[in-house]
Amino acid sequence: MALPSLPARYRPASIWALYAIGLIPGLWAFYQGIFGGLGADPVRTFEHLLGLWALRFLCLGLLVTPIRDLFGVNLIAYRRALGLLAFYYVLAHFTVYLTLDRGLIFSSIFGDIAKRPYIMLGMAALVMLIPLALTSNRWSIRKLGVRWVKLHKLVYGVIAAAALHYALSLKAITAEPAFYITVVIVLLVYRLVRPKIMAWKRANKQTGRTGQSAVASAGD
Repeated sequence: MALPSLPARYRPASIWALYAIGLIPGLWAFYQGIFGGLGADPVRTFEHLLGLWALRFLCLGLLVTPIRDLFGVNLIAYRRALGLLAFYYVLAHFTVYLTLDRGLIFSSIFGDIAKRPYIMLGMAALVMLIPLALTSNRWSIRKLGVRWVKLHKLVYGVIAAAALHYALSLKAITAEPAFYITVVIVLLVYRLVRPKIMAWKRANKQTGRTGQSAVASAGD
């Protein structure tokens, strides 16, 4: 049985509230950086926090479908906001890397890429996110039709690249990156087994209806 959802008239306000709340961690980290609250290496800490929140919002966006499938809670209206928040954080993460970290010195940037291949994974995630962000609107959905669905499956590659980028950037698999890698694996594996899960649920639902019809007929 599906759980009750927020009335439709409140959804626009709740979506805007999600944007506002979602941007708070980045703004708070920026504030802390200005006033010396990010430790001895504020640029790297700020850069790391932005990337981590991007990964979190990617995970939350992919969590919407299994929550609806398994628990009957429909949060589809918030998936676009979660995806765009992830994009904003990835873009901010990349901007901080280019400007505050590397000072727009491209020789330094290219040398860093050659020395740290995980940076390419992060760039790949950003490149794949750009068309998803640009087409996250109703006009694009109508215009692209079935192609929109195929295009937005790029998010699976995005989250895989982002998780690997994050884990490799830490140079050690501690509890935190292991947790996010596990979450990402579970979310991706769910997509593979989802057709069987949904078929099983439909079969059970049909069996339940047949049983109710038989009981009703017997009562007659």
